[in-house]
Amino acid sequence: MFKSVFTKYVTAFMVIIVISFSILAGIISSQTIQYSIKTKQATVINTANFLKVKFENDIANHLASLDDEDAADDFSFNEYINTENNKQNITREITTLARYTKEFVFMITDAAGNLLITDDYADPATFRQNKIDPQIVNDLVKKQSYQAETTLGGMFAEPYLVHEVPIMNGTKIVGMVFVCSSSELTTVYVEVMIKTIIMGSLWVMLAALIAVYFISEKIISPLKEMSRAAKSFALGQFDVRVPVIGHDEVAELAVAFNNMAASLERLEETRRTFLANVSHDLRTPMTSIGGFIDGILDGTIPPEKHTEYLTRCSNEVKRLSRLVSTLLDITRIQAGERKFSKTSFDICEMAREIIISFEKRIEAKNLDVEFECENDKMLAFADRDAIYQVLYNICDNAVKFSREGGKYRIRITSKDKKINVSVYNEGQGIPEEDLAIVFDRFYKSDKSRGLDKSGVGLGLYIAKTIIDAHGEEIKVRSVWGQYCEFIFTLTKGK
Repeated sequence: MFKSVFTKYVTAFMVIIVISFSILAGIISSQTIQYSIKTKQATVINTANFLKVKFENDIANHLASLDDEDAADDFSFNEYINTENNKQNITREITTLARYTKEFVFMITDAAGNLLITDDYADPATFRQNKIDPQIVNDLVKKQSYQAETTLGGMFAEPYLVHEVPIMNGTKIVGMVFVCSSSELTTVYVEVMIKTIIMGSLWVMLAALIAVYFISEKIISPLKEMSRAAKSFALGQFDVRVPVIGHDEVAELAVAFNNMAASLERLEETRRTFLANVSHDLRTPMTSIGGFIDGILDGTIPPEKHTEYLTRCSNEVKRLSRLVSTLLDITRIQAGERKFSKTSFDICEMAREIIISFEKRIEAKNLDVEFECENDKMLAFADRDAIYQVLYNICDNAVKFSREGGKYRIRITSKDKKINVSVYNEGQGIPEEDLAIVFDRFYKSDKSRGLDKSGVGLGLYIAKTIIDAHGEEIKVRSVWGQYCEFIFTLTKGK
């Protein structure tokens, strides 16, 4: 169903966002509703208590203005309310309150529950009767304070949130204050709030989803570029690169990908060069051998020269054998089939043997040879044959690429538990841009084959592979046109 990473990424974020916002909207709605109801209840209670205190104070002031000591006992709340001035004043006061709280209905009743006054905003259709059910009145009198969602025994056409407090004259209940809030209005208010929260959440969710889409596209885009580049690699197009944007992990991946592409491109180039070199190295001796043998067979080469030309054929066969052995050796090293047997041996003596083996070539180039060994005898712990191959390859290159009359030096020193072997020669050196790839397979600095007619660029690769297998280090220093120096380490022997 979800074939692409982008689709999976966006879908996962969408699901998370939808679930998160749904939960958040539910929590906010619930808390908002609870807060709204509690706030309304508090407003109803405070308003009712405010009117209760006001009426009780007005009654107390009214009785205090009378000189009759029995006025309190003879006080009639109905008569007090129904006087023209009092009724107008009370109606005006509760109407003023109703103006600011239009969803509230204010009622003043006597102790028997007879409706005396309502605010001017109260809809007459709200009331079905002007008297509260006596049973409810008795309950109200007993409880002193009452709050419930009710129709007051059929007085209201629909349920109201009702809060009642008694109006006291001393210890006697003379009337009641009712502050009522329509349940329908509360429901409408809650519905509006829920819709507002849901709409707000949907808009925020939509904005979040759009942001996730573009962010995901930005993150996935480099991966798509890498995928396209990888497909190009499969077709042999190693010159493709992906753009590096930013400094995050994806950018680091893009850099690593481009480095890999450069390595593949370089490897492909060296592979082609290798095939060309190997083809040349195989074709040349085989052509020579074929020509010599054909000349002997058809009589072109006289019998007295057969021995000379057969010797040449033998040399060419040996050259082919060395090439094949080198290729097989590389295969064994790469497959991990070559095992190294470490022993202690004199590295200085080995270096002397190798220098002597190059004596004729050194004299032919009139090289200035320097051999420095810290001690007459220095034991190294390694596979002797493998290290001989390493040192021979490096020394062979040093002689091969030394200039006429240049310096050729082998220096062997020790530090702590390591032996350092340095092979230095003055000559063309290695270009700076090639120093990082000099140990790669098939590398040849002399691409024209002017100096290196027989090599195929595997000697240094084999040398590094052997040194790495011993857990040692090999490095190169060179200045183009001046000198080149190879240095590798060995563990001291006992």
